Amino acid sequence: MEEFLSNCQRAVKVSSGEASGVHVVLGNEACDVDSMVSALVYAFYLSKTSHTDSPVIPVLNIRACELCLRSDNVFLLRSLGLSPEQLVFRDQLDLKAWQRGGGLRVTLVDHNVLPSSDSDLECSVVAVIDHHQLERSPSPSVTVETVGSCATLVTERIIQNAPEILDQQIAHMLYAAIVLDCVDLSPSAGKVTPKDAHIVSELELRFPSLPQRGALFKQLQDAKFDVTGLNTEQMLLKDMKSVSGTLSIAVSVLYVTLEDFLQTSDLEADLSSFCLKFGFDSLVLMSISFSETQEPIRSLGVFSLSSVCRDQLSQHLEQASDPALKLCPIESRHRHITAYQQGNVVASRKKLLPIVKDFLKRRDLDGCLGNGRLGDTEEEEDSFPPTPSNSLVDGCPLDRGLPHISQSDLEEKFSKMKQ
Repeated sequence: MEEFLSNCQRAVKVSSGEASGVHVVLGNEACDVDSMVSALVYAFYLSKTSHTDSPVIPVLNIRACELCLRSDNVFLLRSLGLSPEQLVFRDQLDLKAWQRGGGLRVTLVDHNVLPSSDSDLECSVVAVIDHHQLERSPSPSVTVETVGSCATLVTERIIQNAPEILDQQIAHMLYAAIVLDCVDLSPSAGKVTPKDAHIVSELELRFPSLPQRGALFKQLQDAKFDVTGLNTEQMLLKDMKSVSGTLSIAVSVLYVTLEDFLQTSDLEADLSSFCLKFGFDSLVLMSISFSETQEPIRSLGVFSLSSVCRDQLSQHLEQASDPALKLCPIESRHRHITAYQQGNVVASRKKLLPIVKDFLKRRDLDGCLGNGRLGDTEEEEDSFPPTPSNSLVDGCPLDRGLPHISQSDLEEKFSKMKQ
């Protein structure tokens, strides 16, 4: 794997995307362990089995500076003897420039549709391997199966077509991703499928010296839930995906209880700043924690400065039936946050995202829902976000509240009064 990653680094530096072309394996924008491992290993597999000299490059779909927020990713890389400096990140190359050069091919892993910001890349997508709900037209090049981990499908493909490329290091990567995503194969978490369990058994059989499964899961889980020193923005970015229509909504997984997160000082100011900085109209906050018996506990929060947007989205989540989230309102001391206990603890973000996308689709088609954009003036709410404490702002938000009156305007007014 180290040699392959070094070759990828060289290819990024020398390739213009015009001559022999470039094949990019692109993970999703959350860049969790499953997405990272699936991109790295599937690109490695393609490099060993494709009959072309075009470089195959795994791309982590975040900025390089954001990897430190994925503490479980960093832990796994270190345990495998790999350095983050060996990886290729989204901000280190220009995919759209490569596409304009006519030499770009893209395989999507751990997602099957591109976000709207990447819609221009759609014509370069040649294959998909994913475990989320299918959102594109079926074709022979699209493999989408609702298993617990995308790494399960990657491993299956390798075992079927090129088992000789598996070694201890790559098996460890795949094994770790599946075990973490499937919550140590615990049935109560509702993530594991028979195929996930079968692939885990296959890896254990082929590589008996893999780490003990329970211990590996605990190490990765502890690393994943370590949010020590992270500020609000970093906690939101740690595991975030976004969807958009006429509204743009971010869905962030929080690795603290929602109750604890709601106690954060200046929380609404921080959330307002986050939305303004990244262009979101609303945030869905999905917290995950575990009881002493390792049973999952989930809570949900909806933030928006627009009461129209917040109420519509909250109502849609309450009424969702595929699956039903079983939301029970809980007290929120924040004016712009609606909070819930989530009774359906097996409904992870993978199952929540289609519900949010359905909300946007219905909203865009149904004019009676209104606009409700972030910052719309509402009689019952302030239209301007609270100013964050200790922040640098270009003037006060209230500067926009009254029109500017010039000296000439005043002189004209007084002259009319004298007449």
